[in-house]
Amino acid sequence: MLTFWRHGYETTTIADLTTAMRVTAPSLYTAFGDKKQLFLEAMRLYAGDQEAIGRAIDDARTAHAAVRDMLTSAAIAFTGQATPKGCLLASATATGSAASADVQRAVADIRQGIQTRIAARIDRDIADGLMPSQTPTPALSGLAIAVIQGMSVLARDGATRTSLIAIAAAAMATWPRHDGERAPRRAAVRKRSARAP
Repeated sequence: MLTFWRHGYETTTIADLTTAMRVTAPSLYTAFGDKKQLFLEAMRLYAGDQEAIGRAIDDARTAHAAVRDMLTSAAIAFTGQATPKGCLLASATATGSAASADVQRAVADIRQGIQTRIAARIDRDIADGLMPSQTPTPALSGLAIAVIQGMSVLARDGATRTSLIAIAAAAMATWPRHDGERAPRRAAVRKRSARAP
């Protein structure tokens, strides 16, 4: 996983992988079939349990909180001391030939799956009155993914964890709200006014 993360899918050689894994080429082929299958296994290891990620989005207090936590976690993960900078999903297949189109598609499917769960959570918040009814769900869920991908590029360019967390906060400051936190207080004021003599 770290070798693909560091060098990218296509530029990583079998020799790179056997050296990193301390196995012979025949052993690698016996265990995984080929480089593509090994990469897909590494990608799944990196991406984690997608159902668990989906549940975390669903169980968050709001869509805002879910995306905020995702961006903050990404900022931390992209600047770890023991791993390459940035995101494996963003960097390993950022470029590639037609021969790796299916690998690029597999990575894109993971991103799309996360975006779909974010979109569903946004729609739920709209239905619950926590976000404006005119909120552009596809654009907003796409923005969340775009910010994560951009943070990955910046991390590879040398951006610090502090700066990435600040970028995440700036992105979340643009998140549309229905003043859900202030609305109950206004309602309470109206109730008190109605009771006043």
